[in-house]
Amino acid sequence: MAKRPPITNRVKELREAHGNMSQAALGKAIGVTRQTVIAIEQGRYSPSLESAFRIARLFGVGVEDVFGWEEDADT
Repeated sequence: MAKRPPITNRVKELREAHGNMSQAALGKAIGVTRQTVIAIEQGRYSPSLESAFRIARLFGVGVEDVFGWEEDADT
């Protein structure tokens, strides 16, 4: 069984709560591709710190309201 990444996110939830923003629109707003947004939402890719801040600011929340760290994900 594959280990879960320790970083979690609420990107999809926030995107949907903000007028069902598309993945492409979010990508354009923060300067990444739609495929990168998909990978972030699925937990396959952790965004750069700059992208994380851009996502948080776009939705008017703090970075920790978008991304979380699960301490026990390694066990």
